[in-house]
Amino acid sequence: MKFLAVCQSGLGSSFMVQMNIQSILKDENVQEDIQVDHSDVGSVGADSADYFFVESTLQSALGSIPENKVVLLKSLIDKQEVRDRVNKILDQENIAHD
Repeated sequence: MKFLAVCQSGLGSSFMVQMNIQSILKDENVQEDIQVDHSDVGSVGADSADYFFVESTLQSALGSIPENKVVLLKSLIDKQEVRDRVNKILDQENIAHD
């Protein structure tokens, strides 16, 4: 499975979200192999990842991505919001976590 953090330029904020997701997966003791990466919004396609984490104002820029794969974030710096979204996906995918 692959998570992709996406921002306008693919640098600072998407990299921060990537690091937060990786930290959350470690904290949650996830044993399954989940790849986490980051990218700019112009470089992603529907087959780039299983789930796309993006700030809600960029939702329209991901028009070609199916809605069920897009994880909208109100705040990229709110680690608890990211944790809630990651845990929801882990539950949906029946992936064991703490």
